[in-house]
Amino acid sequence: MFKDRIDAGEQLAKKLSSYKDKENVVILAIPRGGLPLGAIVAKSLNAQLDVALSKKIGHPFNKEFAIGAVSLNNIILDDNIEVSIDYIEKEKKRLREKLKKRQAQYYKNRFPIALKDKIVIIIDDGIATGNTIRVTAQLVYDQKPEKIMIAIPVAPKSTVQKLRDATYVDEVVCLETPFNFQAVGQFYMDFDQLSDEEAIKILEDFNS
Repeated sequence: MFKDRIDAGEQLAKKLSSYKDKENVVILAIPRGGLPLGAIVAKSLNAQLDVALSKKIGHPFNKEFAIGAVSLNNIILDDNIEVSIDYIEKEKKRLREKLKKRQAQYYKNRFPIALKDKIVIIIDDGIATGNTIRVTAQLVYDQKPEKIMIAIPVAPKSTVQKLRDATYVDEVVCLETPFNFQAVGQFYMDFDQLSDEEAIKILEDFNS
């Protein structure tokens, strides 16, 4: 159980301390909930901080249940999900429009950090299915980094194993893999949702 995202970020930073002061480390936070943790880890490691823009594809009958995820360049779908191609295509188009708007918000005055030959540590406040972070890792892999790590406070053991089995992920750090996993929020005492404005301010303050 974590007190809040600050507590989780501080615990992750301790776990990743071997990467402190390495020149080519980039922390890639998944908005919005990953940014408070990402900023803490990046500051602790003296690393750069950026964001990864991707969105989960929800099941047509339960939007909270992720059946895949999409970025501006990639899409990933769970195996054996019986959902129509038409639904997937419509969701892909809709979500990419949202991602374009979000990209304009997060990159008002700068460009994304180039990830080639970098040690990229992808951070979120926790994961359930892992689809969003998997599509993010694929996106990073296409940029030919030196290493791709995923670092999260909490996730189901099966999801962590799926990430470790992925050919485009070099290492996974997960602080807790509880048996009775239902949702990320159940493992935080305080799990208030962040707005895009709050997340952008964290990023801008860090890079100012």
